[in-house]
Amino acid sequence: MLEVRVSDDILLKARDLAEDLGKLHNSITSGQGNVAGFIGELVVADLLNAERQNTKDYDLVLPDGSTVDVKTKRTSVEPKTHYDCSVARFSLHQQCDKYAFCRVKNDYTMCWFLGLISHDKYFELARELKKGDIDPSNNYTVKADCFNLSIEDLQSEDESELTWMEAL
Repeated sequence: MLEVRVSDDILLKARDLAEDLGKLHNSITSGQGNVAGFIGELVVADLLNAERQNTKDYDLVLPDGSTVDVKTKRTSVEPKTHYDCSVARFSLHQQCDKYAFCRVKNDYTMCWFLGLISHDKYFELARELKKGDIDPSNNYTVKADCFNLSIEDLQSEDESELTWMEAL
C-alpha cells in the first residue's frame, strides 16, 4: 500500500473532470464519488506512467499496452489490510486487463494506492456478495451485487502483478 498526498493540481483536475462527467448511470453513490474516483485515476496514472483514456471499459493504458480500470472508494481513515477492494457486478461488462484499487480520504487530502491485479486473478480470488447481504468480514450491508477481495489478498497474490512497486 502506498500513501500519496493529493496535490492541489490533482484535486482541481479531478473536480473539473467530475463536473464534466456528471452522474453516471448505475452510480452507487449518485455521482458523489466522482471526485474521489478521478483522484484515484490521476494518482495511479502518475504512479504507473500510464496514459488516461477513460473509456467505458478501462481508465488507463500502461506503457506495455495493457489496460487498467481504477476502482476507488472514499474513506475517513487510513485503510487497513483487511479492508476490501470491490468490483460491482454491473461493471462486469468492462473489458480490461487489470484492476487498480485506491482509497481516497473524504476530504481529498490523501490517496492510498492499494495495488494492481489482473482481471482474471481478481475473480479467481474474490468472494461474491449480493445486494443486501451483510459482509461477515466487516458487518457492512452491501449496496449492490459485487465481488470483494481484501487488500492483503490483493497484495499477497502473484508477485508478478505487483511490478508497480518496483517502478516507484
